Amino acid sequence: MERHHENLPHHSLLPDAALSVLPEGEAPSLSGNLIVEGDNLLALQALLPVYRGRVKCIYIDPPYNTGNEHWVYNDNVSGALFKEWLGREVGPQGEDFSRHDKWCCMMYPRLQLLRDLLREDGVIFVSIDDNEVHHLRMLMDEVFGAENFLACVVWQKKYAPANDATDFSWTHDYLMAYASQRHFDASGKPLAVIGRLERTEEHNKLYKNPDNDPRGLWRTDNYLSNKTPDERPNLYYPIKQPTTGENIWPREGLTWRYSREKHEQNVAENKVWWGAAKENKVPAFKRLLSEVRDIVAATWWPHTQYGHNDEARKELKFLIGTLADGITPKPVRLIREILKLAVPVDEDDDDITLDSFGGSGTTAQAVLQLNKEDGGSRRFILVQMPHDSKDDERAGKNIARDITRERVKRVIEGVGEKVPALGGSFTYCTLSEDALKGYYGLVRPGTPWPELAGYVWQAETLQAFDPAHANPETGLVGRTGELAVYLLYTPEADESRAFSRDTFATLENEPAKTILVYCEKLWLDADTLRDWAKDHKKDVRARLLPTQLR
Repeated sequence: MERHHENLPHHSLLPDAALSVLPEGEAPSLSGNLIVEGDNLLALQALLPVYRGRVKCIYIDPPYNTGNEHWVYNDNVSGALFKEWLGREVGPQGEDFSRHDKWCCMMYPRLQLLRDLLREDGVIFVSIDDNEVHHLRMLMDEVFGAENFLACVVWQKKYAPANDATDFSWTHDYLMAYASQRHFDASGKPLAVIGRLERTEEHNKLYKNPDNDPRGLWRTDNYLSNKTPDERPNLYYPIKQPTTGENIWPREGLTWRYSREKHEQNVAENKVWWGAAKENKVPAFKRLLSEVRDIVAATWWPHTQYGHNDEARKELKFLIGTLADGITPKPVRLIREILKLAVPVDEDDDDITLDSFGGSGTTAQAVLQLNKEDGGSRRFILVQMPHDSKDDERAGKNIARDITRERVKRVIEGVGEKVPALGGSFTYCTLSEDALKGYYGLVRPGTPWPELAGYVWQAETLQAFDPAHANPETGLVGRTGELAVYLLYTPEADESRAFSRDTFATLENEPAKTILVYCEKLWLDADTLRDWAKDHKKDVRARLLPTQLR
């Protein structure tokens, strides 16, 4: 199971202009917003050549493993791809796996691919309930590293308990948050990887200005510390009361919060408050609103601020006129608050949010809505399977097209006065039927050079492919460090490119010390290749492409 994601057949993303929503005259592109129709395991693999290491934020809402057979992603993991893998890798004993085992087997390779797509400074949020939260924590620790755990947020998904529930009415879900790579300062303290929440009127309601301080609103804060004089002897000293001249000492067993030097600075800056009549017995600190930072995110997210399930269902029904069986949408407010933390507006313009369990498209709406609010240019990638059950296939319902795509299209264009147009666009993609690389190691006939180059590049370097650095004429795919990768290949059925003596003329000027050449044919013996490499002080390696016979 640990390497299952590396042995998947590699499919291609096929843009569909008819299903895309683009400005007039603009061609579909993989560099903008994307909606990908297909199994998310194969879709994530198909995204790697372009997006490996480029995604800033991942939010997913996987199946909660309730045993219900009508989820978009089958809870019992009885899909054909999983069954094929289970029989091949695990054997007949896999049939005895518990429902929880199978859920973990379904999630593990997907989490590995998501990790490969995440930027070093990226974060991932996973929604889950009590059925699998303990298993998810172990999976996330395994894939992302326990040291990168950020929080397990509790979200209040319901505003009232259900009286028909047995024993307890579950009114919450969880959000498991992990960093791609946590960093620490010299003292070992973890550095922040997400932003802070904006202050609201509720946060600021205690700030007043009774002394008409020209610096604006402020509030009093404790001048005492809970440290003892033995623990902090430098914080135990007398403070002179300005009106009575009395020396004020900290209460027994306590110290001041500030050193003597810092206290003198506070006095000079008019940040010590003794009351309106300046007769208080204990000082207070004047904390100016203008100097207060935004709010650190808490791990309790009430429905009043982050929305609830009923709100989410009403949002979806208003937008598309129906609710899809098997999809439990999340409220836009919930995803928008995640994006505020993970993808603040002052970040790079290239920030991408990926949702590989795209469902009703809430994540895309949240991205577009937040961009509209703060002028950001965040991008989204959604992945959604076309069907949620055999029943829906017979009924002709395609979740990816009829729910996900339709919702995003409508919020872009607007729905009456209640939902103003958010603007934006997206390219709609499907997955190619034929694999670029199947279990027998064959390259699909007619595969375009850039597509195969992208696959080769990310497989060899674990980096996203940049066509701007490639040259199909010479075969150069790209360079990284001391490595250059070449691809000698042509998609035409009656032609092929070989690594021959003529290729040496191209490699003469190659600055990299190590050259890796993928070719369809090798017209050089090992001695000739080794002698040329030795004469030019380079390490040259040739690999035959597993193409089908022409």
